[in-house]
Amino acid sequence: MLWRKLLVPLTSLLLLLTASAGAGAAAASTGSPAGASAEAAAADYGAPGPYATAVEVGAVTTLYYPRDIATSDRRHPVIVWGNGTFAFPVVYRDLLLHWASQGFIVAAANTPQSNLGISMRAGIDLLTRRNADPGSPFHDRVDLEHIGASGHSQGGAAAIVVGADPRIDTILPIQPGPLADIDDVHVPALLLAGQKDSIVFPFLVKAFYNDADHIPAIYGELRGADHLTVVGDPGPFAAPTTAWFKAHLMGDQTARAQFFGAGCGICTDSDTWSDVRRNGLANR
Repeated sequence: MLWRKLLVPLTSLLLLLTASAGAGAAAASTGSPAGASAEAAAADYGAPGPYATAVEVGAVTTLYYPRDIATSDRRHPVIVWGNGTFAFPVVYRDLLLHWASQGFIVAAANTPQSNLGISMRAGIDLLTRRNADPGSPFHDRVDLEHIGASGHSQGGAAAIVVGADPRIDTILPIQPGPLADIDDVHVPALLLAGQKDSIVFPFLVKAFYNDADHIPAIYGELRGADHLTVVGDPGPFAAPTTAWFKAHLMGDQTARAQFFGAGCGICTDSDTWSDVRRNGLANR
């Protein structure tokens, strides 16, 4: 079984990363370096964003968010996250904090078995309650009209499952496992694979892409990436995932140009990508 192959590497990785990063999971983290402008951060989607960040660990959901959200002058879009098999949000802490530094609220499901997407949907419900609560720092600061879904491995499949929820505006599955049906998704999709992934082989991700002919869909295969490249330091995954969510959840036209139109940035970046494909609905 494919999922059994995930257990040993991800469980071992969890133990290593929990030891190194777990102590900081409930603490605040700074965003961009002092003096960095919001405009510069927006131009380099792989660089830390302009927001200092904080983490709140709950029973079902861990929140990664802009630390000063209570005094923010805007509402912040939401990304719901699903973990790989036997993994927890701390394993992906660097990527989730990176998104928070760019202005997103990330609701990461704490479950190590995310495929059904139940805990990911619970993250939306939690933020809906917090947004309506006058006593919450999230009061009237959550942009519930702009929500994306992402996840890695089994969590990538969960992002596809959750993509059928009418509250979701886009999905970004990272090396998604096979237990999902993309026919149920009716929002744009960026499907990411790793060129050297020997657990979720690229052809499995391409199968989702090939089946997604009813929605704008893009397949991106990161050169040299294996199944665990995204954990810890997310490396080449940070910039394109941030740009995708900025384009779809914040209306960032510079970010949109990375994926759409004749000047599609990722389409010509052969140093980063070993394969990029856009279907007819995305190739506009």
